[in-house]
Amino acid sequence: MGLIRAAAVPAHPRIRPGSAAFSALLGLLAALPTFGIDMILPSLSDTAAALNVPPSAMGAAMGAYLLGLGGALLVYGPVSDRLGRKPAIACGCLLLIGGSLGCAAARTLPHFLLFRALQGIGAAGPGMAVLAMVRDLFEGEAARARMSFVVLTINVVPMIAPTVGAGLMDLGGWRLIHAAPIAAAVVALAAIRHIDEPLRRVLAPGRAATGILRGYGRILASRVFLGYALCNAAAAGAVFAYITGSALVFIDALGFRPLTYGLVFGASSLSVMGGAFLNGRLAARSIGPSRVIGTGLALATASAALLLGAALAGPPAAPPVIAAMVGVALAFGLVSPNAMHGATELSPDAAGAASAVAVFLQMGGAALASDLVARFFDGRSALSMATVMLGCSLAAAAAQAGLTRPADRRSPAPFPSPARQHGETA
Repeated sequence: MGLIRAAAVPAHPRIRPGSAAFSALLGLLAALPTFGIDMILPSLSDTAAALNVPPSAMGAAMGAYLLGLGGALLVYGPVSDRLGRKPAIACGCLLLIGGSLGCAAARTLPHFLLFRALQGIGAAGPGMAVLAMVRDLFEGEAARARMSFVVLTINVVPMIAPTVGAGLMDLGGWRLIHAAPIAAAVVALAAIRHIDEPLRRVLAPGRAATGILRGYGRILASRVFLGYALCNAAAAGAVFAYITGSALVFIDALGFRPLTYGLVFGASSLSVMGGAFLNGRLAARSIGPSRVIGTGLALATASAALLLGAALAGPPAAPPVIAAMVGVALAFGLVSPNAMHGATELSPDAAGAASAVAVFLQMGGAALASDLVARFFDGRSALSMATVMLGCSLAAAAAQAGLTRPADRRSPAPFPSPARQHGETA
């Protein structure tokens, strides 16, 4: 009897989608890509010295990571739609471990950049899969709440990653920093053994490459998808405009010390968290996503317009810049969860590919906005920051009004929704 009873016990206890453990796993997967960007910031000078290159050369370390991350997203998305989310997570974690070991062992800049790109390729797998998993397992208010949690996690990471990196540097130098993504990837690999594969559909026969291209074509042909994805990308551009511009304005124009600027920047990150938390509460009250997105875009546009007015009226001052940062960050916390959910909700048979395209566009919007702010910074005002923030906010509103709303009125559900599991309330 004892043997029979033991045989009936599952080899691995399952993590249910509605549990706190599953939420923790979603947070870990969502944090991996962003953590890889921010964790090395305190170590750039020491890394440059160890690799015998000038500190300015380490800017390529960010570019290599983002290039690997962005390119890999477009592969992971449709492949995970065919093979499943767990294989994408497992493959990404293994590549992330390999890339991190390579970074820690690198002796030259080319080798370091090669393994930084491999880190980005690896981190893209879990980062993409977490968005698709929300679409696979949840719907309606539960999906919006979970997406808010994912956005919340993504925006908490930049606040703590540099601190974690600095602490690891104190313990063992810059090479030890790369132990952090290894540890996180190992935990993720262990955790996914205890979840069921969330993708439950039969794949149509056909050549993989042809199917991938056809899937991307169908996604990009959807006005609803483009509206939500471009709205999210432009809103992210407004956020990255203040991320880039705030450092220039506070440190170069206003003479803030880096520690003081860090505290101000932390306050803006808290605002993103506040917006994501508020979005979850609004979803619980059955307030529609279109209303929440509209409110967020109105707040972002007003904040950027007020900052532009202040920049044109006189010399730079801290209060209007801080107010604009908080306003746009709070707005992004309202807009992004709903826009990302909307971009994937209407493509149930290609949630991975839709997530990949949406995140790729978000990265493109962020990179373009950051470049424009830095390129046109005059060294003494917040004019470039305010102009780009306002332009991105208006572009997000135009995408929402011009693409999403008309398409929603004509066809609220252009793709049929397959049967899937439903998670408990968040």
